[in-house]
Amino acid sequence: MNLKVIAFDADDTLFVNEPYFQETEQKFCALMSDYLSHQGLSQELFKTEIANLDLYGYGIKGYILSMIEAAMKISNNTISIEIIEKIIEFGKELLQKPIELLEGVEVTLEALKGKYKLIVATKGDLKDQQSKLHRSGLGHYFHHIEVMADKQEVNYQKLLARLEIKPDEFFMIGNSLKSDVLPVLELGGYAVHIPFHTTWEHEKINHNVEHPNFKTVAKISDVLEILM
Repeated sequence: MNLKVIAFDADDTLFVNEPYFQETEQKFCALMSDYLSHQGLSQELFKTEIANLDLYGYGIKGYILSMIEAAMKISNNTISIEIIEKIIEFGKELLQKPIELLEGVEVTLEALKGKYKLIVATKGDLKDQQSKLHRSGLGHYFHHIEVMADKQEVNYQKLLARLEIKPDEFFMIGNSLKSDVLPVLELGGYAVHIPFHTTWEHEKINHNVEHPNFKTVAKISDVLEILM
């Protein structure tokens, strides 16, 4: 491998994210429990989120708007202003969750710093992701932080063009096969999957990945055996 850039996903690769969303969903379902079962509420919220992705993109602010919209649909526009205020409160709490680094992150970044150009390649709300990276204390490890509208092949093509590198000089590390692995492999880059114990339904795929440029590791520090 003639690698120049090592890219890290942020959420659930560098620090905890999805469990906070699941916790907020539990609060939403409890708040709306007079209208539907827990499963029914979760399904309606998920459908609303997916329908809104093209409009709002990924991130907490879009999630807040989707919770409000789902609550209005579920209640046939009869929910009180107090419920809407409560949903907004849930969203603000989500935006202010503490940053919990995953095991081995700093050791890994310290070992790779200076040997490769390290970047963050994540998706979501720009302000929120910048805030989380600032609060994580990891910012000084990275040459570049890219908050992408989405993580499809075309988005990675644009990123590689900005970095002025070829696909086979790029190595992506993340917890999502759909977003962090498959598009990079399609371009001819390298990718490592680090499974997280919980994954958003939208990020799941229903097939195995087999590719010479792909590996799965149990924890982030295992990438050092590949890169060092």
